[in-house]
Amino acid sequence: MRSYDLSPLYRATVGFDRMADLMDRLLSADVADTGYPPYNIEKTAEDAYRISVAVAGFTDAELSVEVKDGALIVAARKERDETPRTYLHRGIATRAFERRFHLAEHIRVTGAAHENGMLHIDLVREVPEALKPRRIEIARGEAAGTTVEGKAVEA
Repeated sequence: MRSYDLSPLYRATVGFDRMADLMDRLLSADVADTGYPPYNIEKTAEDAYRISVAVAGFTDAELSVEVKDGALIVAARKERDETPRTYLHRGIATRAFERRFHLAEHIRVTGAAHENGMLHIDLVREVPEALKPRRIEIARGEAAGTTVEGKAVEA
């Protein structure tokens, strides 16, 4: 596998630390990631998303959803079941896990629900008014030669 040195990117840019960290994380991703638990990410509206995680065998008390440092962390800690059981086939994995989802700027978690063995986490993108595109009206005629204060602009 190739390894890339992103240190020139850190030296030559200002304010792109998050992007560089994301690239560094993606390029050095652990190839032994098991994919447990399985999950879906879907776009439910123009600025709304839903992450659905398969958490069969876990109770609400054993699950936790937390947002920390721009990451959504879904974790489960399985409590010990003292009941002796004999399995003929054990296909439902109920081992502890921690799954991280790195969130883009302005993404906010609005809620989480656990039903039918699925944990659904709803997210919404809320772009501040100052960052939304706005239309600037073009002045015509005599108004074109003045500034906002009404003073003439020197040529």
